[in-house]
Amino acid sequence: MRFGRLAFTQRHERTPEERDLVRRLDIFLMTFGCVSQIIKYLDQQNISNAYVSGMKEDLGLNGNELNYFTTWFNVAYCIMLIPSQIILTYVRPSYWLPGLEICWGVITGLIAIVHSAKQVYILRVFLGLCESSAWPGMMTLFMHWYTPTELAKRMGFYHSCQAVGSMMSGALQVAIINTLHEARGLAGWRWLFIINAVMTVVVGILGFFLLPDLPNNVNPRAFWFKKGHEKLAMERLERHGRAEPKKMTWAGAKRTFANWVTYFIPVLYIATVLAAWGYSYFNLFLRSLRNPDGTPVWTTSQVNAIPIAGSAINVVFVWVWAILSDLLRTRWTLIVAQAVIGLVPCIAMSIWTSHPESTPLATAYASYFISYISLGTAPLIMAWLSDLLPQDPEARSLVVGVAIATYYAVSAWSQVLVWPAVQAPYYKYGWQTSIALWILVIVMACVLRYIDFKYLLPKREDFHATLIVGSEPSSSEPTGVEPELEDDDPKMPKSSARVAQV
Repeated sequence: MRFGRLAFTQRHERTPEERDLVRRLDIFLMTFGCVSQIIKYLDQQNISNAYVSGMKEDLGLNGNELNYFTTWFNVAYCIMLIPSQIILTYVRPSYWLPGLEICWGVITGLIAIVHSAKQVYILRVFLGLCESSAWPGMMTLFMHWYTPTELAKRMGFYHSCQAVGSMMSGALQVAIINTLHEARGLAGWRWLFIINAVMTVVVGILGFFLLPDLPNNVNPRAFWFKKGHEKLAMERLERHGRAEPKKMTWAGAKRTFANWVTYFIPVLYIATVLAAWGYSYFNLFLRSLRNPDGTPVWTTSQVNAIPIAGSAINVVFVWVWAILSDLLRTRWTLIVAQAVIGLVPCIAMSIWTSHPESTPLATAYASYFISYISLGTAPLIMAWLSDLLPQDPEARSLVVGVAIATYYAVSAWSQVLVWPAVQAPYYKYGWQTSIALWILVIVMACVLRYIDFKYLLPKREDFHATLIVGSEPSSSEPTGVEPELEDDDPKMPKSSARVAQV
């Protein structure tokens, strides 16, 4: 890769108005999205933290109930996800997303008063129905508001908030165990859900005013959105060869499901997520360790606190991968790089689980921490999807929904089979399955790169050319072009150079 192809070497100087728009989007849209994502992941992750912090004993959980808590959530999440993406094209995002967040906040609080696993199953179903809109809905909004060289960084920052939520969940559980346990007669794990519920409802209310909705249908309650920014946002879409948002139609749905990308991207996404899934059982590994006298090696607080270091690694590397993606103008190479890194801990853990007596325990510790490095694939895949289908916002919305829904459909049963809690930490097939999935990711990323460059690129060029022709009368306005994605090579057409490095 030539140095001249780096995005910053051709960066166009934005107008003050455009810089102001992007800054406001970062302050308000990104702030709500990131805080909401942290809260969402807190609500999801806390079931695992509560399980190892007294919930198991209080509710008499002796089998794979923890896996089934996740399974029921995933089933409901899967059922509602695609309908939610469709509803999002008809209902203002500033109504739909915050409204559902308030609902799941109330449901989270109700988990604090349960007395049996069956009650948790029911609440987890409703929690999954409400939370299904959050991650794909925000990713779709980012695709509408940010340009190709802005997108991966924002998606990466947003996605990293999952790790921040995980860090906060462990830290919050430690703080509650030490301060609120048995306060007013409630166990510490129950207080965890109560506090999460309050935080979730407050953030949901703020969303009614912070979300800007769509560039062609701006939220009237968004006090921070200046007059003229709506037109500028639409010009940015046109300038970068992106069609404006529109309501989902039967024709759009049929066109989407007839497109092979609708199936390829979900498989790639699912493979990357499931391949790295072993890291999420780090706390069960820590809880299983025993001293020679049979006492636990780590206390409950330490079991919740140690994975925080892994989450910190996750945050840093999600940012690193996302920044490099926009800077180097590539998605596929960094996905392959993460897959190669992900293979290392999977191979090591396969050896450790098969021969724990002869393999140093340090191997397991190191493998779990290294696993966190390869958790930055999702933002790159979604940014790649936006690059692949800039002319079809309906397809992008549906593909995001299909990818996430299919993942939850697969994980609903695969976790119980591949990562059963009763086998922790010596999983029979978990790490070997991850090895196969990482190899699949490498192959699929390379194949998609070839097909994109060979067949999809010409279609994007043709669509971008029609937008340029249609906007010629207003071309004298100082809106500029996308210099970050231009190439100075005179032998290569500019539109081709703009996306060839995806």
